[in-house]
Amino acid sequence: MSKSRPLLVGITGGIGSGKSTVCKLFTLLGIPVYTADDRAKWLMSHEPQLKEKILASFGTESYTPNGELNRGYLAETVFSNPEKVAALNALVHPAVGKDFAEWVSQQNAPYLIKEAALLFETGAAKELDYVINVSSPLRVRMARVLLRDPQRTEEQVNQIIDQQLPDEEKNELADFSIKNTDNKLLLPQVIALHEQLLRKTEIS
Repeated sequence: MSKSRPLLVGITGGIGSGKSTVCKLFTLLGIPVYTADDRAKWLMSHEPQLKEKILASFGTESYTPNGELNRGYLAETVFSNPEKVAALNALVHPAVGKDFAEWVSQQNAPYLIKEAALLFETGAAKELDYVINVSSPLRVRMARVLLRDPQRTEEQVNQIIDQQLPDEEKNELADFSIKNTDNKLLLPQVIALHEQLLRKTEIS
């Protein structure tokens, strides 16, 4: 672990687990958060080299005539096909990794957070010092996503879940876990982890 940079902490968890809520709490504590999934969408629409690669791999319909990402087309033709999802990820994740490194170089905090749904699945977790998994029961996650994203069907949510490691595996791989359930308050868990991570920055 390098002393010349802050600790890099990942936050992951399945769709609907509450990653974004947990990250907002860390933000309130003054910790910068890089949201990899949001940045990936931005890069797919704005990074010229990445756009060229997506066009070459998935065709001109990947973008609308005014150059915006055609999410509907990708949802129908890519996200339902595991091989095409893997091919798209192979293009997007290196671009996100480069963008994240540039973001890290501009920050000044004891530790930084990278939020991503597929930290373990893509191997990105290896580049971080610690990983926190946010876990929640599957039925609760499904209900949250359908409420949050009314355009999604239960089948589409299940397709996304199938591409993610189960909570049990993520909890084993992670250094820390946060349980987002009805009987577990999030804020005390986040504050406890924040204090623990600050102590680790003092001894690193």
